Amino acid sequence: MAYDRAITVFSPDGRLFQVEYAREAVKRGTTTVGLKFKDGVVLIVDRRITSKLVEPSSVEKIFAIDEHVGCATSGLVADARVLVDRARMEAQVNRITYDEKIEVKTLVKKICDFKQTYTQYGGVRPFGTAFLIGGADEAGPRLYVTDPSGAMMEYKATAEGNGRDAAIAYLEENYTLGKRDAAIVLGIRALYEATDKELDKSAVEIGVVSAGQAFRILPEEECEKYYQQAVGE
Repeated sequence: MAYDRAITVFSPDGRLFQVEYAREAVKRGTTTVGLKFKDGVVLIVDRRITSKLVEPSSVEKIFAIDEHVGCATSGLVADARVLVDRARMEAQVNRITYDEKIEVKTLVKKICDFKQTYTQYGGVRPFGTAFLIGGADEAGPRLYVTDPSGAMMEYKATAEGNGRDAAIAYLEENYTLGKRDAAIVLGIRALYEATDKELDKSAVEIGVVSAGQAFRILPEEECEKYYQQAVGE
């Protein structure tokens, strides 16, 4: 117990328990899926509507950071909003300083550096959220995952949250680099498997970015159309 009361104290076996607890917060969050397609990235989220009284549009899990990059979150949404604001600021500072869009990898590194400082000093706690960050820049489509510890990794397709293992197993078996519509359908199917086939069509949120087109969150009618193609309901 003595080793999990402060973020600055390592346990005898070299673990930071507060970081591991933050990872548990991510694992308890809703499932998010990200996939690259030929000239872009798609992000898909289960918003997990817990009551018929909730307006689905009020539950935000996908955010635009800049016109060429967006993110999906899993874990504590309030923590995610703070990081989204930080990422938007970094993107705008880059535009003002260099008069060009920030590279996706550079943006992800800045977010991870900020996350890492919250694992190093007393009186703070790690951010209990993981980001799937998708964007398109001169290097092509990019898809990264950030960890509460400040670690980052690039993927062709991946998932975070409660159903991560089931979604990744489905993606490993079925993923191929194809067109946008096929990627969206595959991502919804992976999400469907991750939620034990209990995914509600009103809970699906989709964000897409591709070369030459700005990041956008698809309207509900378009999300439902893709849901029907993927699930057949």
